[in-house]
Amino acid sequence: MQINKEQFKKFILESGLINKTDIENAQKKSIENDNSLSDILLSDGKISEKDLKRTEASVLGIPFVDLSGQKIDYSVLSLIPEPIARNHNIVTYRKNDDTSLEVAMLDVDDLPVIDFIKKKSGLKILPRLTDTPSIKFALVQYKKSLEAEFGNLIKKEVSILKTKDKPESSGSEEEDLKKIAEDLPVVRIVDSIISHAILQLASDIHIEPGEHDLIIRYRIDGILHDAMTLEKEAASGITARIKVLSNLKLDEKRLPQDGRFKIENGDQKTSFRVSTLPTFYGEKTVMRVLNETSHGYTLEGLGFHGDGLELIHSSLKQKTGMILATGPTGSGKTTTLYTVLDMLNRPEVNISTVEDPIEYQMPRINQTQVKPEIGLTFANGLRTLLRQDPDIIMVGEIRDGETAGLAVNASLTGHLVLSTIHTNSAAGAIPRLTDIGVEPFLIISTVKTIISQRLVRKLSSQEGKYTMSADEIKALGKIVDLERMLGFLKKEKIISEDATWEKIPMYKPIKTDEFPDGYKGRLGIHEVLKVSTAIKEMIIKGASTDELELQAKKEGMMTMLEDGIFQAVTGLTTIEEVLRVVSE
Repeated sequence: MQINKEQFKKFILESGLINKTDIENAQKKSIENDNSLSDILLSDGKISEKDLKRTEASVLGIPFVDLSGQKIDYSVLSLIPEPIARNHNIVTYRKNDDTSLEVAMLDVDDLPVIDFIKKKSGLKILPRLTDTPSIKFALVQYKKSLEAEFGNLIKKEVSILKTKDKPESSGSEEEDLKKIAEDLPVVRIVDSIISHAILQLASDIHIEPGEHDLIIRYRIDGILHDAMTLEKEAASGITARIKVLSNLKLDEKRLPQDGRFKIENGDQKTSFRVSTLPTFYGEKTVMRVLNETSHGYTLEGLGFHGDGLELIHSSLKQKTGMILATGPTGSGKTTTLYTVLDMLNRPEVNISTVEDPIEYQMPRINQTQVKPEIGLTFANGLRTLLRQDPDIIMVGEIRDGETAGLAVNASLTGHLVLSTIHTNSAAGAIPRLTDIGVEPFLIISTVKTIISQRLVRKLSSQEGKYTMSADEIKALGKIVDLERMLGFLKKEKIISEDATWEKIPMYKPIKTDEFPDGYKGRLGIHEVLKVSTAIKEMIIKGASTDELELQAKKEGMMTMLEDGIFQAVTGLTTIEEVLRVVSE
């Protein structure tokens, strides 16, 4: 369904939208740049997207539809799965008597997706041309419809639960709870809470009992959001159901418990780490959501760049030594190490890990889950790994002196060791190792590179561009060396050589129905410390964290705060978001 160029030009001129001179200039430009005439007219601002699409629709002889402000029935909208709708900019918006489907799209030449919808629905497909705002408005309705669907379903099941008689007591509390957990409304409620969390891309689900109600919260992009409030009566059934799934003791309500379970939906595998904790009004349950099919990360995609990226690449060429990732829980340390393992994963090397828990399953890598209750600790697991002829070892976390000592010895005896440790900065990892009993001379012999990181939210669009006022620049100058930052930005050619802070564009979040906070997804901000000769001498002398960091900065290390400002200048996040995450 190709657009005839001459016919398109004729339609544009006859419509009076653009004069002849502008058309001829755009045509010359399209030949020079090897772009279509419509793309040039759009990029030069000679025509709006809506007018362009209307003209193209007239040339093709198909209707143009404007979906802005139109409510689409969810049963029709959901005929195309949301990921396909987003990736292909296509929406089903009307069904005609079970014979045909009207489909709005930006590119009516996308025949494979039209064929997919035809096979899926068994109906005749009627393509309609639309514009970007229409598609965006329709896509937002996926989320709203899902929220309404899940909310209504859960409320309906809770009301059924309230009206049902309690199961007859069997005399055993565990048996009674098991009956409640297998009750159909409870099963549906828990399934809906989990399904909604996966669709929302939540990293954690919090189920919190209050005095009069039960609050469900999701952590999305690092921020907790209230998802729904349920009747207090649903609490015991939901907790019991999750305990059954996680293989926990149903009648143990006085002590915390930990478990896990996995669900599979087609190709998608999602595992859940479950933690229950007794609180004043009942048991609080938190589930960490782990998408096991997530893969294909790159260091650049995680936010590494410049000298820090080069340092990591050079340290991966080493055959021995330690690479440490530091940061608080949920800062992406494990994802960074898995990305590194993926880069090192070649047929000629044997890679073994000991983890708690195994967050991602990786082919050709031997992964061991620690089980302290039966004596399989990090230390014991690592001790056994060393007898398995490994080349590369990953230890999920260095928690104590015994594990640290074994990891250090492993790196001294010809292995490359990757691990995580809980500290607030890269420089802080050195004193932490000393505190748990690793001798300074062993640290300088083994530790090569330390990566520290946090996660900041990414902007959903770069439309909110602005330049900082003199007061804003002055305030920023109090927390970061602005001249030093200019040096980093110029070195990586992010800004021109003559750029000043008054002229550098910054960005603010633009709130929309689709992204209420103006953010979508998360990005890592990092600092990468190389244990240089000068730093080794300082470690032997027992230098403090601040002294080590100062030396690393002299040697060119970009601190986490500086990296955050760097990412803000590139338009990936905002200064406010960086300052929220990095507390100096």
